[in-house]
Amino acid sequence: MVTVTLLPHHEICPEGAVVELNEGENLCEGLLERGIKIEHACDMSKACTTCHVIVRKGFDSLEEMDDIEGDLLDRAWGLEPDSRLSCQCIIANEDLTIEIPKYTLNHAKENH
Repeated sequence: MVTVTLLPHHEICPEGAVVELNEGENLCEGLLERGIKIEHACDMSKACTTCHVIVRKGFDSLEEMDDIEGDLLDRAWGLEPDSRLSCQCIIANEDLTIEIPKYTLNHAKENH
């Protein structure tokens, strides 16, 4: 099991959260299954940036992003060098610390 620590986010997890995910699990799906309601407007089809996260610890344990993810991230609010789309992150064998940016480019929240 890998520990994923989420830093506090004013809407999604105001107190922050700590969840356990399995190696090989998709980060976005794993968070959703454990009650963290991260946005994912394109249903994880790598077509938007609403599931954008900043990986504060453990970034190098994730597989390298492909060109499509990199191009999409260029549109994300609050882009940082350690930004990723959580729908494209497969959990490796290292604990992660994740920050969910304050805003997304999503104009209407999905009721997922």
